[in-house]
Amino acid sequence: MGALGRVLLWLQLCALTQAASKLWVPNTDFEVAANWSQNRTPCEGGAVEFPADKMLSVLVRESHAVSDLLLPLDGELVLASGAGFGISDAGSHWGCGAGNPAVFRDPDRFSWYDPHLWRPGDEAPGLFSVDAERVPCRHDDVVFPPSASFRVGLGPGAGPVRVRSISALGRTFTSDEDLAAFLASRAGRLGFHGPGVLSVGPEDCADPSGCVCGNAEAQPRICAALLQPLGGRCPQAACHGALRPQGQCCDLCGAVVLLTHGPSFDLERYRARVLSTFLGLPQYQGLQVAVSKVPRSPRLREADTEIQVVLAEMGPETGGAGRLARALLADVAEHGEALGVLAATMRESGAHVGVGSAAGLAGGVAASLLLALLVLLVALPLLRRAGRLRWRRREEEVPAGAPLGFHNPVFDVAASKEPVRGREGGPGPPRAGTRRPTPLDPVTPQQPRPRLLSGTPKAATGSTSHSYFVNPLFAGAEAEA
Repeated sequence: MGALGRVLLWLQLCALTQAASKLWVPNTDFEVAANWSQNRTPCEGGAVEFPADKMLSVLVRESHAVSDLLLPLDGELVLASGAGFGISDAGSHWGCGAGNPAVFRDPDRFSWYDPHLWRPGDEAPGLFSVDAERVPCRHDDVVFPPSASFRVGLGPGAGPVRVRSISALGRTFTSDEDLAAFLASRAGRLGFHGPGVLSVGPEDCADPSGCVCGNAEAQPRICAALLQPLGGRCPQAACHGALRPQGQCCDLCGAVVLLTHGPSFDLERYRARVLSTFLGLPQYQGLQVAVSKVPRSPRLREADTEIQVVLAEMGPETGGAGRLARALLADVAEHGEALGVLAATMRESGAHVGVGSAAGLAGGVAASLLLALLVLLVALPLLRRAGRLRWRRREEEVPAGAPLGFHNPVFDVAASKEPVRGREGGPGPPRAGTRRPTPLDPVTPQQPRPRLLSGTPKAATGSTSHSYFVNPLFAGAEAEA
């Protein structure tokens, strides 16, 4: 490892040892395009409209020329140094349309429980958090942007939202009394809204093995906020037998390792070991790891908590998470006592959807064809031996008395009694290669020739020839007749 690699590793390890913090991402600044209905800031000479029935605080950093400005009934525009508004003629800018104002989007759309709206302040590359832990946990420090306006919705919950501290508008709150006074002020009411209760308490996580996040009770609200853009439904996982670890809202592809830890286990040290010893290897590229303490499954009563290691496959490659999970199990078998790990188990998802599908289909078709061929080869001799399946060659003699054909309902026997006439209506001459019968010839019973049904046109009855067909199976017998 070079000098640069050692520096990067040292920075990552330092980040892992800092106190956990969550940073609020969105804001209600005037110059942010996502805050406007047309996904662009108001252009020069355009009309600007704020929701009339919403409380909000908007930070304005620059100067803007507008034709109309509709302000909310209760709110504020915070002007930075050099910022302001001027009057301009409507439509003076080529991109502005008269009567098409830029509308500020609903500021109440941001919820505390939405994992999309938080960013970890101390997460090293390659690490991630399960969905329930992306929202501030009870031992986290919450930081709102000090140089931006914001508005947070505290929806109804089963219990109060409790965190270690809250930093907002240049102040840090570590006691419920100070926080309650701030939330009751005008600045607090502009920044926070909703019936939820927000609480703080300087409770450090003193356990080296880590602390449970404490968001299990709020997880249904967290998942509802996370999946709202998707219609409330999880996307289909791209693998067979997908896994859903504790704290995760939807299934994922990868592996889960559960560690039974002892009193000497250190969560941060183990997380750093996974990052530096395993995750940086080339064979594990494309994987992300989440390491946290979770409540143990109720069916196991040896301990109250366990360490959950989630290995998520982020790319189309498959199998890397399973290999890393087995490597972690081997590492526990060799160094478990020094790490403070008493036992380890793992679960692994299946292959990615589409992998091996074509080969499997081709193999299934080939197997079906082979099975059908084997059935025919076995069944045909058995049927012939049992007398249920018979056939004879065309050259074999037809037994006496065997039927020479079948009755065709298209023809009727009456037509065969009429003599075959020539073109003039009389008996025609014998055909070439035939002779007239003599009294010495043996008399062979003749089957009457079929006649046409009554539904056949009359002209066909007096024709010089009759329509019939020759069955090649009985061609020899008809020639002798």
